[in-house]
Amino acid sequence: MFSYRHAFHAGNHADVLKHTVLIAILRHLALKDTALTVFDTHAGAGLYRLDGDYAETSGEAAEGFLRLISPEKRALPPANNDKLAIKSIAEGLAPAIQDYLDLVASFNAKGSHRVYPGSPFLIQRLLRDRDKLKLFELHPTDAKTLAANIAQLEAGRQVAVLREDGFEGLKKFLPPPARRALVLCDPSYEIKTDYQRVAAMVADSLVRFATGTYVVWYPIIPRPEAHDVPRKLKTLATKAGKSWLNATLTVKSSKLYSDDTGVVKRPGLPASGMFVINPPHTLKQALKDALPQLAALLGQDQHATSSVDSGG
Repeated sequence: MFSYRHAFHAGNHADVLKHTVLIAILRHLALKDTALTVFDTHAGAGLYRLDGDYAETSGEAAEGFLRLISPEKRALPPANNDKLAIKSIAEGLAPAIQDYLDLVASFNAKGSHRVYPGSPFLIQRLLRDRDKLKLFELHPTDAKTLAANIAQLEAGRQVAVLREDGFEGLKKFLPPPARRALVLCDPSYEIKTDYQRVAAMVADSLVRFATGTYVVWYPIIPRPEAHDVPRKLKTLATKAGKSWLNATLTVKSSKLYSDDTGVVKRPGLPASGMFVINPPHTLKQALKDALPQLAALLGQDQHATSSVDSGG
């Protein structure tokens, strides 16, 4: 169960989607004076080196964050032939994308892109003094690294690192004292039961604290469990009478392919989604502006696309 390491995937297209959405949500929630408690159920190591062994082994950041910041890539026609999206890019990046890029850049020296901040550090950077952040991480190595990275912030009691199962550990903190919370849940899904546990966690959380904002990242892959995630979350939100938003980003086809030697291979992660229950009212338009640009910039073939659906 401890085989997954996010360091191999840091800065990939799924991180770009996840962190663009997360930052847009946090910007809005921070507008209200009342204290906010943020929970990250699968926090990882917190900070990643894009020039480190893990990231360089996978090379996924090159098709994600690093591709997004390349002026040369922005000058190329989009893989999905979306002329409208490329025209909007020429006129300027959508505010949500620019905000994401600026925040990541703030963790690096000018002109450098060696450090990629994970969700814990992006969240902490946007918190006010009165806000709290609770980070769950069960992987022994990542939990140790996370604690060491967080210690460098000297954030005191604002940030707590908990070496616990986030699915279960969250329960004792809901509802939070100030009655405002954001929960980010983005497990690796390498364990098949994660799909069911995500839905169970959200169902339990809505009973404990119905007005919280719940954000779930999920992979879009040819598995029935993966396709069930947004459907189940939509059902939970609808039954609870809560609004919801589902944003997806596809960068390539999910079909098997043959390499130059004739070996049949899987294409890697082709797409992912972010499902938000109780989203800020500003989020839908922000993503409608941003996601077509992301699909155009990060698309690897003609199947690159994006979508934003909402209800409630």
